[in-house]
Amino acid sequence: MFKHFVNLQWKSFFRSASLGKDMAIKALMVFFAVYMLVFLAMAGVGLFFLLERAFPESDPLAKVSEYLVYWLLIELFFRYFMQKLPVMDVKPLLMLPVKKRVITHYILAKSGGSLYNFFSLVLFVPFVVMLALHGYPLPNLLSWLLAVVCLSLTVNYLNFLINKNDRALIGLILVIIALYALNYFGVLSVTELTGKGFYAFYHFPLSMLVPLALALGTYALNYRFLRRRIFLDASLKKKTKEAVTADLGWTKKFGSIAPFLQLDLKLIWRNKRTKTQVFLSLAMIFYGLVFYTMDEFSNTSAMMVFAGIFITGIFLVNFGQFIPAWDSAYYSMMMAQNIPLRKYLESKAGLISASVVVMFLLSIPYVYFGWQALAINLSSALYNLGINIPLILFFGSMNKKRIDLDKSAFSNMQGTGATQFLVLIPLLGVPMIIFPALKFLISFEVALGVLSALGLVGIAFRKPMLDRITEIYRKKKYGMIAGFKEKNS
Repeated sequence: MFKHFVNLQWKSFFRSASLGKDMAIKALMVFFAVYMLVFLAMAGVGLFFLLERAFPESDPLAKVSEYLVYWLLIELFFRYFMQKLPVMDVKPLLMLPVKKRVITHYILAKSGGSLYNFFSLVLFVPFVVMLALHGYPLPNLLSWLLAVVCLSLTVNYLNFLINKNDRALIGLILVIIALYALNYFGVLSVTELTGKGFYAFYHFPLSMLVPLALALGTYALNYRFLRRRIFLDASLKKKTKEAVTADLGWTKKFGSIAPFLQLDLKLIWRNKRTKTQVFLSLAMIFYGLVFYTMDEFSNTSAMMVFAGIFITGIFLVNFGQFIPAWDSAYYSMMMAQNIPLRKYLESKAGLISASVVVMFLLSIPYVYFGWQALAINLSSALYNLGINIPLILFFGSMNKKRIDLDKSAFSNMQGTGATQFLVLIPLLGVPMIIFPALKFLISFEVALGVLSALGLVGIAFRKPMLDRITEIYRKKKYGMIAGFKEKNS
């Protein structure tokens, strides 16, 4: 029966009306998948030598076991966003003499072939091979490897239980942050405690039955969950959703742009893709730790400016580069009404400006790494407010691709074109040229002062810049409307 299901889905793919587009997307995905797997395999080989050089007195396997908990948590985090749930059209099968348990098992077994389940395998198999070549007992290594694979499968099925649950996502982020903070500040040695547990899979081979039981348990929970929902009447029943309203009366104090601001806030919170962008932007506040904790970069390095621009302007990039495509579903209706386009763009600029201010305030704790960190983030925030916001709105006039807001933000190229890549060059590249040049020629303080001054000048001249950008939008109005009507763009 499984073979028959595979045959049906194979025919469904090749008989699709959008076969050419699907083939191109699949080919691109296969290329990136192969690239990722090759990179992981090479990392697995080099991991042994890297650990042996960095920790000559420690067991490489013990070191990997210590940080394995972070690997599993980050894997769950990325699966939550990127991994698609295994689905198939079961309604026609429900009218045929096909057992529902077979359908359920097929849906769950199909997820076993997910690319994400191969990440741990491709990374740790070469690592285990290198350990075996250096005298580690093979049976013990296989026990450890099987335990890791079972834990990865547990994460796979756990993801299906918590997927599309915002509370679960927030809880997961908080767990990762809490574990890292406890370990970083020495309150609790998380890596040492979990490392001993994972290392036990090597010393006591029978202990791998524990992760095996976890994998089977999460599989059983998913089976029970899905089996209860595979009914024809359940699929025919109309899905009802309680309307959720929010009091946005506080936006009235923003005057004439208040109606547009309310619509933007409702759009962000009620749709998957925009809401995901908010969570990602908040999570990226920790991006600075990648640079500030590395000895290769000083507090006055040009890479710190890149981090500052990126941290304070992450929502500017994620949300701003798709303006006005977020409103593509009803953009033609808006343009047919007596709606002032200038106020529409001003509300977008105001929303993005608020995000830059919030991200800067959240980045203030980086002063822990020195006053230079706070100064860089402040000058980057001013540059984003004055220069990058008008810049992102200008490039928005080139957007003509429709966006479906109900779809996930990950593995979704809808609305993406050459504009989204071109805008990154001046957005991130220009400050990366200005700062190191002035720092080299004059001083660090002058370089930051120039970035801040450019931002302040941009803020002072925002009104005439928005007026000019509004005229550009008016000239390109009909081309944008025509592009947004193409649903396959």
